[in-house]
Amino acid sequence: MSKSAIWRIIGLMSIALIGIIALQVYWISERMSLEENHFNESVFRALNQVAAKLEVEEDKRIDQTIWNPEKFSNFSLTKKQADYSIDNSEQIGVTYNKNRFDTLSSSYGHTGKIGCSCSNCKLDKLYAEQKLIDRLLTKELYAPDPIEERILVEHLDTYLKQELHNRNIMLDYTYGVYSNNKKAFVIRDGKYNYVASAEDDFGSQAVSLPELDKMPSDNRELLNSKYSVLLFRSSLKLQPPGYLMIHFPGKSGYVWRTVWTTVFAAILFTTIILFCFVYTIQVIFTQKKLSMIKSDFINNMTHEFKTPIATISLASDSITSPMIAGDSAKVQRFANIIKQENQRMNKQVEKVLQMALLDKKDVQLKFTKVDVHEVVKQAINNINLRVEKKGGKARAILNASNSFIEADMTHFSNVVNNLLDNAYKYTPETPEIIVRTENVGNGVNIIVKDNGIGMTNEDRRHIFDKFYRVHTGNLHDVKGFGLGLSYVKAITSAHKGNISVKSELGKGSEFTVFFPYAVK
Repeated sequence: MSKSAIWRIIGLMSIALIGIIALQVYWISERMSLEENHFNESVFRALNQVAAKLEVEEDKRIDQTIWNPEKFSNFSLTKKQADYSIDNSEQIGVTYNKNRFDTLSSSYGHTGKIGCSCSNCKLDKLYAEQKLIDRLLTKELYAPDPIEERILVEHLDTYLKQELHNRNIMLDYTYGVYSNNKKAFVIRDGKYNYVASAEDDFGSQAVSLPELDKMPSDNRELLNSKYSVLLFRSSLKLQPPGYLMIHFPGKSGYVWRTVWTTVFAAILFTTIILFCFVYTIQVIFTQKKLSMIKSDFINNMTHEFKTPIATISLASDSITSPMIAGDSAKVQRFANIIKQENQRMNKQVEKVLQMALLDKKDVQLKFTKVDVHEVVKQAINNINLRVEKKGGKARAILNASNSFIEADMTHFSNVVNNLLDNAYKYTPETPEIIVRTENVGNGVNIIVKDNGIGMTNEDRRHIFDKFYRVHTGNLHDVKGFGLGLSYVKAITSAHKGNISVKSELGKGSEFTVFFPYAVK
């Protein structure tokens, strides 16, 4: 699959995923909006029902007061209230003769006896009760008591709890009754904030209460609450007496709790889809990379085997030639060439097999006491034969005071030789290779520095990957399968050590390998 096709697939999958996420966000927001509207509707229904109950309660109280004659004998009006009722009765359609009551006893010949049941006394009592009813109606309909005197706090609290419970609203809340006359909350959370004055004792429900706490200073949230309904809207006054308001501090959390299962499921499944999407992309690029590495490996292997095979073929043809077959010296020479090239191919195959064993963790290491300095010196001597041909030099700076470690001699030697070989191969001009040792903590550092071509940050991230080779252009002037540094990394890890690299493009590289004194 081409790279452009992969990116087109990724683009389409990204658009589809973004669309799914956008739809889920839209559905969740719509669900939250519906839940909030349902909550608001339930709250307003509860408040309206409470307001209706308060009005019904007041109507019952008025009916009991007006139409229950037994209460009249215990009821007395102040002169101020009586005059007020009579003077204003005509405004609500109540008419009667103000002086008639005063002349009843003389007109009908009252006997003057207390508790008299004569027709004259009965008639006098009837007119007196009629006047009292007129005054009550005037009081209740035209000039009712202050709103705090028309509400029993205990009943209000009970009604509110009951109506909210009936609608499954179990949130904490604060409520209050706001008076338009006093411009303040006269009832707050089950308590009176104002007590009626002594003059307003007509039907007062709060006049007998002791002085209560002052109104709370901070009522901003409650006052700004959108949950409010008018109280006693049947009053003849143009302005309603007040409002019943309620505030839910935890409303936002409540709305979220109603949709949290949907939100959680959406996030969970979206995360799974996103993870699979990212994983799929990673797999695609990994497979693409492995495919390229495989192709490079096959090309490198073909190139590495092509020369020895051609040499062996040429030597074999020479040996079978009648002109050479009789010359034992030449036969021996060509036989040695065949043997060397065969050993060369065996070494290449052995490298591949060793990496396969390392991947399977099947390599059996034989730990012995190894002198790092001796191994480094031997490796320097070996690499100098090739370095000096280019006019360069390889040298060792042995600073480690304790150079003995516990390691597998063969594999440890291969690590040092591979690092030196790598430094030589990637230094096209005059090589300057320095190997330095030093004691660090509980082990020894081996630093191999060169003045080669260096590498980019991208190469530095992948140089320890199997079959990865730093690109040197179209020229195949660097031999190998890309297994050297991968092998070094695997052996170092098997010895409980580590390897790191510093490199700058065009200025060379520096590899640092750490081996502990003892493998635990």
